Amino acid sequence: MAEFIKIYPENPNDKEIHKVVEVLRKGGVIIYPSDTIYTLGCDITNYKAMERVAKIKKINLEKNTFSIVCNDLSHLSDYTKPIETKTFKILKRSFPGPYTFVLPAVNNMPKAFKKRKTVGIRIPNNNITLEIIKQLGNPLVSTSIYDEDEVIEYTTDPELIYEKWERLVDVVVDGGYGGNIASTVVDLSETNPIVIREGKGSIEVL
Repeated sequence: MAEFIKIYPENPNDKEIHKVVEVLRKGGVIIYPSDTIYTLGCDITNYKAMERVAKIKKINLEKNTFSIVCNDLSHLSDYTKPIETKTFKILKRSFPGPYTFVLPAVNNMPKAFKKRKTVGIRIPNNNITLEIIKQLGNPLVSTSIYDEDEVIEYTTDPELIYEKWERLVDVVVDGGYGGNIASTVVDLSETNPIVIREGKGSIEVL
């Protein structure tokens, strides 16, 4: 059974953040809030945890489309090739915010990302997530949790999320009601930006 941990986004409690971080360090899988929707993830450095996430999503890990969630741009060079100044300016004015930017991946990516030529990078405007990553010292991987309801694509109530996922994950972080619009996805791996999915983030930043 997963632990249900309430954390207030305006002022995340250090003790509760530490609980979540300890679970991640032990290879745990969590559901956590962002500035868009609730998402499923784990520590990017833990391959077995990523295998669990892939199994929960019923996908082949080698074909994953997980995004990498950072707390600032300092991790960028660990996962992406050097980027142009104009691309960096887009990232600077968009992050933290409701965007996923697709960038060229470095050759020495973590094992689960080895076959990826590009990778999605997120820095959500959510104090809980940013604090978890800061304390952990590593980015998280992120993948959407869909609702089976044909009308509601994403569940917004953390208690309902817990009821559905409590036997599959180790922690559900209750950061209040989530959104039901996913991030805007923009491919910056080529010369000109390409909007792959228009979501919560305005494309005017491009």
